[in-house]
Amino acid sequence: MNQSPRDFYSLGIAPGILDMLDTMNFKIPTPIQHKAIPPITRGDDIIGIAQTGTGKTLAFGIPMVQSLAQKKGQALILVPTRELAIQVDNSLKEIADRFSLNRSVLIGGASMTHQMDSLKKNPRIFIATPGRLMDHLERRSLSLSGVRIVILDEADRMLDMGFVRAIERILKMVPRERQTLLFSATMPEAVMKIASAHMKLPIHLEIAPSGTAAERVTQELFILKKELKNQLLQRILNEYKGSILIFSRTKHGAAKITRTIRTFGHKVAEIHSNKTLGQRRHALEGFKSGIFRVLVATDIAARGIDVAGIELVVNYDLPDDAENYVHRIGRTGRAGHEGHAISFAMPDQRNEVKKIESLIRMAIPISNHPEVPMENFAKPRIIFSAGHHRRRR
Repeated sequence: MNQSPRDFYSLGIAPGILDMLDTMNFKIPTPIQHKAIPPITRGDDIIGIAQTGTGKTLAFGIPMVQSLAQKKGQALILVPTRELAIQVDNSLKEIADRFSLNRSVLIGGASMTHQMDSLKKNPRIFIATPGRLMDHLERRSLSLSGVRIVILDEADRMLDMGFVRAIERILKMVPRERQTLLFSATMPEAVMKIASAHMKLPIHLEIAPSGTAAERVTQELFILKKELKNQLLQRILNEYKGSILIFSRTKHGAAKITRTIRTFGHKVAEIHSNKTLGQRRHALEGFKSGIFRVLVATDIAARGIDVAGIELVVNYDLPDDAENYVHRIGRTGRAGHEGHAISFAMPDQRNEVKKIESLIRMAIPISNHPEVPMENFAKPRIIFSAGHHRRRR
């Protein structure tokens, strides 16, 4: 039977997994899945760069599960945050369970006793944050000697969070004869160093240039004084009726924004490092289910929030690192849907905006709100090709 080159049948996937994908209603592979699955199935090392929200988990998950179902051995998936570990586990659950591939999620903030119990069941897949994995390795509660597939997911974020030494140590503990897969939305020099030192002639797959903002996300920028941010935020929360994700630069700022939003009469929750894992799960599940319409987060959660249908992302504070802007706004406009991102900038933040625009290679359109006094940057901005801008409602 002739199959379209854009379906899963042309990618070298075993019939049993194709049936499962069909049952899960996955019909058309995303670009990263279409490019990555064949070389991973062949056993090649790859570096995959793709915009966030483009299906990277199944891009490595499908061939990983197929390989583990056919041969002995284990897989190790390293991720930067607890939330992303849980997200990856949820994404892989159905397909892994079909082939009786049990998993162990090793993350900080969760019960060490429960994790030790899960390790006694000889899991085939480890999903771990580097810090907690090192804790287990130091306790000798697990061995990586059986690992033959290593996946570094969101590698740039792991290095940003200071895990470079832990990753180096972990990669030295797994067998040299292994397959190594590295996925990220951006590719800074530090990640390339890891790749060159620990990968064998990796195939470089780039779906979009490093730093490219999500394709279906329109963007706009408001320049205003700090004391007017809450006034504008209140107007925006009233204008948009769907789910809204708001980013704060600090955890204390996130708590303050959350309290303010409650006074506006909106159901809101917060996620940051001052919250326990249980509190963060409660906030995220409540946001997913609609109990909370608004979620306030710091960058620690930027890549661990995989919620369908987020209408709007608001950068209440600009990120410290321009690359985090890409990951923040990538929480909306996922899986082919449209989304919108609004950023607040103060008049003295021209350079921060310039760095973001340089990274995404476009100017963010400046908007004015009729009810909130706007400011201007002191000097002209750098000129880029015109960006997309959604009209105000």
